[in-house]
Amino acid sequence: MVDILTREVACKFAKFGVVGFSGVLVDFGFTYIFKEKLKVQKYVANAIGFTIAASTNYYLNRIWTFHSNNPEIALEYGKFLLISLIGLVINTIVLWLLVSKVKFNFYFAKLLAIGVVTIWNFIINLNYTFAIV
Repeated sequence: MVDILTREVACKFAKFGVVGFSGVLVDFGFTYIFKEKLKVQKYVANAIGFTIAASTNYYLNRIWTFHSNNPEIALEYGKFLLISLIGLVINTIVLWLLVSKVKFNFYFAKLLAIGVVTIWNFIINLNYTFAIV
């Protein structure tokens, strides 16, 4: 496991955050289009937005954040998507709890859920998906 208190890891986390912010824009944009314009059920729209954002985030994290040269791109992408899908489950649970139980606004709750999942995604991707063996 990588020591998460180094300057290098802090730099990667900052880059991961920038990539994640672009993912938030992609996520919110597609979620909005599917939920509000196409009238897809809100949790399904959330899953669609999240999945599209995860795919763009993989590419950006591979080339910029983690500088991966792994020739097994399909395997690495599969790992990233698995982590993202687990993150989606975490995201959906947090979102559901905040909307259904705490009565937060859907989009505010979604922003909080993204924050929780960002920490999960970074730590696991650093130590599993893009780990240097």
